[in-house]
Amino acid sequence: MIYLLCKVKLLYKVVGLSLEKNLLLAQLYDLYAPLLTTLQKTVMGDFLLKDLTISEIAENNGVSRQAIKDAVAKAEAKLLDYEDKLGFYKRLQGGT
Repeated sequence: MIYLLCKVKLLYKVVGLSLEKNLLLAQLYDLYAPLLTTLQKTVMGDFLLKDLTISEIAENNGVSRQAIKDAVAKAEAKLLDYEDKLGFYKRLQGGT
């Protein structure tokens, strides 16, 4: 199990993704998804929870990859902004 976890972390480093960032975004998505637009909810759910690629999401929704990249970026910014303003995740983690 530890070997598998190390391989996954290495893969994320090679690809340039942050496992910790995606975990944080998934938790913020659980808290703040109702505040996102329908498209952003769908795209972030597919990206974070179903672990689909940008290309797969674009194909499934019949839109361009750039449209999905933009939707992910905007949703990510909104999730982080909601946490910055509301702080529910921080409070759940024991912060003040």
